[in-house]
Amino acid sequence: MIDIQHYRQRLLALERTEAARTGRALAAGSGAQEPVHDAGEASLADEVSSQTFAAAAMSATTLAQIRAALVRLDAGTFGACAVDGAPIEEARLAAVPWTAYCLAHAELAEQAGEDVPARMHTL
Repeated sequence: MIDIQHYRQRLLALERTEAARTGRALAAGSGAQEPVHDAGEASLADEVSSQTFAAAAMSATTLAQIRAALVRLDAGTFGACAVDGAPIEEARLAAVPWTAYCLAHAELAEQAGEDVPARMHTL
């Protein structure tokens, strides 16, 4: 039996952390840049900015997945695989509490080189 309250508290804490991380990354990426003096500095500044926005995008994606898991908690579907409704393994939920997929379906999508949500309708 899944301890729903435990996962609710954990997901709420993760939501706060990821929201703050996303905000910091976006603020750092859009902050005023120092003037560059040559092409090398411009290239480095572009690379740093690109990495900052990539980190923000990753945090935003994780944040969206966490929020979706909170919706599933409220709907009573948390812990059930979005593909076939089978229970998600407890160890998987402990490691990735925002997951909507059991290990088997997540691995199938990964092996196919596809995103799990894109594959869920064809499995």
